[in-house]
Amino acid sequence: MNIDNLFINRELSWLSFNERVLQEASDPIVPVVERIKFLGIFSNNMDEFFKVRVASIKRMIDLKLDSKKILGEKPKKLLQLVQTKVMRLQVKSQHTYIEILRELERHNIFMVDESKLSPEQQRFVRIYFREKVLSAISPIMLRNVEKFPYLEDRAIYLACKLTGANNNIEYAIVDIPTAVLPRFIQLPAVGRRQDIIMLDDIIRFNIKEVFTIFQYEKYETYTIKLTRDAELDIDNDLTKSFLEKISKSVNRRRTGQPVRFVFDRNIPKDLLGYLTGQLELSDDDNLIPGGRYHNFKDFMNFPNVGGEKLKYEPLLPLDHPAIRTGSSILQAIDEKDILLHFPYQKFTDYINLLREAAIDPSVKKIKITLYRVAPHSQVVSALMNAVQNGKEVTVIIELQARFDEFSNIYWSRKLEEIGAKVLFGISGLKVHSKLTLITKETGRHQRHYSIVGTGNFHEGNATAYTDILLLTADQSIGREVDKIFDYFETPFKYPAFKHLVVSPQFMRKKICRLIDIEMANAKAGRDAWIMIKINNLSDRDVIHKLYQASCAGVTVRMVVRSICCLIPAMKNVSENIEAVSIVGRYLEHSRIFIFCNGGKEKYYISSADWMSRNLNARIEVALPIYDPDIQKELKFILETQLKDNVKARCIDSKQDNRYKRNHQPALSSQMFLYEHYQQISDKTADAM
Repeated sequence: MNIDNLFINRELSWLSFNERVLQEASDPIVPVVERIKFLGIFSNNMDEFFKVRVASIKRMIDLKLDSKKILGEKPKKLLQLVQTKVMRLQVKSQHTYIEILRELERHNIFMVDESKLSPEQQRFVRIYFREKVLSAISPIMLRNVEKFPYLEDRAIYLACKLTGANNNIEYAIVDIPTAVLPRFIQLPAVGRRQDIIMLDDIIRFNIKEVFTIFQYEKYETYTIKLTRDAELDIDNDLTKSFLEKISKSVNRRRTGQPVRFVFDRNIPKDLLGYLTGQLELSDDDNLIPGGRYHNFKDFMNFPNVGGEKLKYEPLLPLDHPAIRTGSSILQAIDEKDILLHFPYQKFTDYINLLREAAIDPSVKKIKITLYRVAPHSQVVSALMNAVQNGKEVTVIIELQARFDEFSNIYWSRKLEEIGAKVLFGISGLKVHSKLTLITKETGRHQRHYSIVGTGNFHEGNATAYTDILLLTADQSIGREVDKIFDYFETPFKYPAFKHLVVSPQFMRKKICRLIDIEMANAKAGRDAWIMIKINNLSDRDVIHKLYQASCAGVTVRMVVRSICCLIPAMKNVSENIEAVSIVGRYLEHSRIFIFCNGGKEKYYISSADWMSRNLNARIEVALPIYDPDIQKELKFILETQLKDNVKARCIDSKQDNRYKRNHQPALSSQMFLYEHYQQISDKTADAM
């Protein structure tokens, strides 16, 4: 068998994941307003895919690099395969949008365009346009401009064709100001009916007023959108700090090269030809014909005018049985390791832990790694409060967290201003590990409290992402976490670890060694299995190792949310491997690795996916779990997800996202886990 046939291409696998997101938008079981949001997530994901992955492929083409070993295909061929799949998904997303509109209409909610307005609504739209919109738009007549206007990345525009009495034609561009105005505007109700119009159509309805000084007879408007390369080009000017370099690079991103041009498929050929000519776009630049509307990412903020019945029933985060209101969390950690599972349980417990540490007189130091934080971060607020209370606060902040660079630059400056020690990681390595270390000092004695997780310390993400956070007073773990923070300050001295598994030096070797143990046990006739929950699996060496394990008789069961380049169930290659992907109400984000290990099971939670970038070019941490009760809980989580027959899709060579169905009672793992934690929380409350 050709070795390339043993792997699913990374980009095509990711597109299959985004198709699973689109499936949620298509699923009639999902409440209709949630379906609209999934359509927005699908669109936003696609934007980022083009800005990053497609941009990288185009760079390889421009540099004439033969990158088949990296991409699995020659860049030009891969770009064609991507475009074919994207076109199919584009059509599917348009059909999904139409289905959603029909469902909204069954609830007396109607999306109307400028041609369907009642006289009262027309008056409303004219007034709204004059009072809110007209001053916010910047139309550009294209006939006399020396240089074609710069089109903002991911913004949307109306390309206008204006025809005069003598059949003279003018072209113009009108921006749709969604940065300052809502995309969706609720119109005056007609009886029980609720009408919503898009900002695009308010401008269309008033387009003559935009060009009121001209006397055109025909006005045509078509939505267009340009996506640009988002890669950071960091200069080598040694006189600049790393912070300055990142700031400059992020600003340059605005003018990145075009990687996709989406347009209304009904646009006249002459107008399309003019635009693509001025933008110097060719068929290789992903020219995507779409519908009347673009930037469906705005649908993530669709107004719910139909009441709570059109959304998911709220599921409030639950209390952890070991953490009691009004009691010390540090003391609770002293008694027993605590595993917090978000969003089922409260992220505020972690914030309250930081707040407690900020005022505890025996706490002297707090150290933390930050990859992404919330826009109004309570985590950062707690850290700043700790500085004000005289604690020594060290923050390792990653300036190259894609699309969060501006936010991280802002917070790094705020923290420095108040007196925290702010470090920017290690040259050439992203700091992706999720670590917090709280240190108490009593006389000459130190006591460490380690918080190690799978997700960012981000209270917004913690309501939508499934992540795991271990709180432990194990001093062996604490000393090793402290070693990692020391390494950030003195990166020329790499520490050794007995417990933590750290990339890039040790994690790949450890994973392979653990798989080798399973292979040896299988060949000796002993139980041998691996259970993995991960976001992405693309590293070819690790996949080869899993194939070898399958051939040796090791049972491998995986939950892989997004990219999975491994192909399960291939004869004589991966017959003992099962993989599913779960896309549902929450974004699956936690990483859990369990190895049979001859009956002495080994458990890890980690910040790392099994991708080359995580294993080779990032500081990642996998934490061994020693507490038997927490081990049991982790195994229960994985076994529950592997039983999912509602939201689980089978990963296979076809990449058709077939739902995993069986004759067992319906089990949605996310809802099942919430009910599980609710029962525990209720029992604890009853016992108090």
